[in-house]
Amino acid sequence: MTTNTALNQELTALEHIDSMMQAHLKAVNEFFPKNAEKLAELATVVADAIESGHKILLCGNGGSASDAQHIAAEFVGRFVNDRRALASIALTTDTSILTAVGNDYGYDEVFARQVDGLGKEGDVLIAISTSGNSENVIRAVNSSKALNMKTVSLTGRTGGKLHDMCDFNFCVEHPTTAHIQECHIAFLHMLCALVESEMGF
Repeated sequence: MTTNTALNQELTALEHIDSMMQAHLKAVNEFFPKNAEKLAELATVVADAIESGHKILLCGNGGSASDAQHIAAEFVGRFVNDRRALASIALTTDTSILTAVGNDYGYDEVFARQVDGLGKEGDVLIAISTSGNSENVIRAVNSSKALNMKTVSLTGRTGGKLHDMCDFNFCVEHPTTAHIQECHIAFLHMLCALVESEMGF
């Protein structure tokens, strides 16, 4: 038989779930409608870059690092349909580079140094930072701009220092990191789907 205490705990958990879902939906409903046209435009830019022999670079810290490598895998592997591999590199995955550059030049340079070595004009950098203030991500953007690469920022809250730095800027104006990241991964999944569609896959 369920005790009153156990029942109250269950209701509290369900209320917590409902509260988180409502916050998630609020973030989604505020972010996607006003950014849909710009997302479609970005998909065309990314598809054109790949079709012309260029590549997508992605970077971020923590959960955003996971998003970077997740989406690089979707491009190189597949998202929905079987098709050829699409050139994409997450700058968050090579521990030898990350530790060597971090040790020799400092953590602020771990992505910029890779952009300098791997990037070229016509490539696209997707820079992910929930705060918009990650110095290593900002420096990667600056290095990309110096190479005439297209740049994309995915941020949260007010956009931080990255706000308006890139060719395409997308900010989830929500105070909670988890819900910002939920919007980021949904955004990146949509980007993959749109790129595949643009390229006829």
